[in-house]
Amino acid sequence: AEELDQRLEAALTARTYAELAVLTTDLPAAGSAGPVAVPEAKDAIRIDCGSGSTRRDGRWVIPHRIDVRVSSGSVKLDFTDAAITQPSLTIDAEVRSGSLTLVTKPGIVVDTDEVSVRSGSVKVKEPWSHDVPVALRIQVTGQVGSGAITARPPRRTFWQWLLRRPRPYQAVSR
Repeated sequence: AEELDQRLEAALTARTYAELAVLTTDLPAAGSAGPVAVPEAKDAIRIDCGSGSTRRDGRWVIPHRIDVRVSSGSVKLDFTDAAITQPSLTIDAEVRSGSLTLVTKPGIVVDTDEVSVRSGSVKVKEPWSHDVPVALRIQVTGQVGSGAITARPPRRTFWQWLLRRPRPYQAVSR
């Protein structure tokens, strides 16, 4: 009871997310016998896509660096369920005539200022508000020939659209 009172007082007086995170680090995850082990993030992965398509989605661990080479295919990196183990990710992209798509969620910021564009396009869409705390900063560097680099939130499925359900991570108007 004494520990509960101490944690409750600390939680009610916390001003940052970091102060709240300290309170729960020693607690077991819900539905598990012990602490959840997150796999170690790789230092770098390389994706080389010719005229096919490659995707990384579902539950995967984000490495420290990703090198992407796209000739005329498409690469899709879905970060909505990915395990974030560090605060930043560097993507070195060389897109010739294909596409690189980054599917993001609130808390993921994509910076494409270091990308040189010859005859392609670079688009970053973040429909959520700017007061969301940043969990991952993605720095994209490299060049785009006649292809495209796009960072966007997830799209609705056909059934979500048909049933007129709201878009995932829809912007909150204030």
